[in-house]
Amino acid sequence: MIRALHTAATGMASQEANVNTISNNLANVNTTGFKKARTEFDDLLYETVQEAGARSSADSEFNVGIQVGSGSKVSATRKQHTQGSPQMTNNPYDLMVNGEGFFGIVGNNGELKFTRDGSFNVDAQGNLVTRGGQKVFPGITVPPNIMSINISEAGVVEAFLRNSPEPINLGQIPVFTFVNPTGMRSEGGNLLAATQASGQPMQGVPGVDNAGIVMQGAIESSNVNVMNEMTDLIKAQRAYEMNSKVMGIADQMLQTVNNVR
Repeated sequence: MIRALHTAATGMASQEANVNTISNNLANVNTTGFKKARTEFDDLLYETVQEAGARSSADSEFNVGIQVGSGSKVSATRKQHTQGSPQMTNNPYDLMVNGEGFFGIVGNNGELKFTRDGSFNVDAQGNLVTRGGQKVFPGITVPPNIMSINISEAGVVEAFLRNSPEPINLGQIPVFTFVNPTGMRSEGGNLLAATQASGQPMQGVPGVDNAGIVMQGAIESSNVNVMNEMTDLIKAQRAYEMNSKVMGIADQMLQTVNNVR
C-alpha cells in the first residue's frame, strides 16, 4: 500500500508535466513558426519477486515471472518539426522556409541562432532584422529609396532602384539544416540553438539537396492542432484523476490496517 502511494505519485507528477507541455502548445497556437512538443514517458525500476525461468519444482520452471513496477517518469519533451500552413501576408520582408531548414539569426553576442519565424523587417540602417532587432544571416543591407525588393526561391535578394532598369544583388539568404533537428534547444523568442545532439548546422542553398525553398510574402503558422491538443489534455486530466484515486484508495487501505484491533 505504501508502494502504491509512491507509484501513484510518480504518475501524477508525469501527467502534470504532460499538462504543462500541452498548455505551452496551446499558448503558442498563433506563434509564427512554432513547433509543438510531445511529452514522452518511461517506466521506472521494477522489483523482481519471481524470475521468469526460475525453478518451480525439480523438473519444471516458471514461464511467467512476477515483477512490481514503481511508476513512471518523463523521459523527453520531443519537438515535432512538421511544417505549419503558409499564411500569405504580401509583405516583401516576410519569408517562409517551405520544406526543411531554418533561417540563421546573428545573436546579440554574435552566436548563430536559428528560427522558422520569417517575420523580418529592416532597421534604420537598412539591415534585414527580426522583430527583436537581430540581424538575419549573413547580413543583408537594403539601400534607401528602392522601388521594390525581390527574394527568389533560392534566397537571392535583389532590389530595384528608381533610376536603374536593372536590379542590384544584395546577397543570398541561406537555409540551415540539421541531422537531428529534434535535438535543438529552444531559447525563447522563436529562436533555437544547436547542441551536440542536433549536430552542427549545415549551411545550404535553398532548394538544393534537402533544404527547403524560400517563399516571399508569407510566414509559417504554428503546427499546433487545437482539437488534438484538447483531446490530449482530457486524457492527461483523466490519467491524473485516476492516479489521485489510487492514492486515495491506498490511504483508505492503510487506515483500515491502522484500525485493526
